[in-house]
Amino acid sequence: MKRHILMLAVASCFAAGQAFALTADEYKIAKEKIEADYKVDKTACDTLKDNAKDVCKKEAEGKEKVAKAELEQQYKPSDAHARKVQEEKVEAAYQVAKEKCDDMKGDAKDACQKQAKADESKGKADLKAMKTSSK
Repeated sequence: MKRHILMLAVASCFAAGQAFALTADEYKIAKEKIEADYKVDKTACDTLKDNAKDVCKKEAEGKEKVAKAELEQQYKPSDAHARKVQEEKVEAAYQVAKEKCDDMKGDAKDACQKQAKADESKGKADLKAMKTSSK
């Protein structure tokens, strides 16, 4: 069921991307906005301390990478770009989860890291299944 929903979401993104393809100027402006948003988000992290700062930076980096991948999909819609969006989402979620585990100690930290890795593996398996079913 989840796999079907994921495929439908990707398909709708692809279809929406086809209908709303960007011009080169719109693409450039959107890319500059993503980069500016990233700088603002990263600067906001400077007010935090310790691991909260690290988590904030990972969230900002992940948000930027996902936004850029989505922009590419919107600018030049393709199955490859749709997969890239999903890959970036999986990777961003993993990096943030892994960083959050650093606040923990002992068995809780180990369990957190295993869960983060399991979630990443599941996301990658879903991507692989989506790629295989689209062939």
